Amino acid sequence: MNVFETLIEEEEEEEEELVDPLETVRAQCEKTEHCVHLKERLETCETRVNSRSKTFEDCTEELFDFLHARDHCVSHKLFHKLK
Repeated sequence: MNVFETLIEEEEEEEEELVDPLETVRAQCEKTEHCVHLKERLETCETRVNSRSKTFEDCTEELFDFLHARDHCVSHKLFHKLK
């Protein structure tokens, strides 16, 4: 191993693991009472749909409701975390 390869390995070890602030805020927002309720409705729908062999029902409405609530929460918090 030459000096250049050693320096590159040392730099890679020293680099800090970056965390996406969007993922962090999404996780926080998913724990709010409103999002928890909507996620439960989505999971209930998924269970109902998956238990049937032939159905035209899907959980699009429940999914959109959950994503809308989560993204609404995120929109209020995300830009305060950005540098």
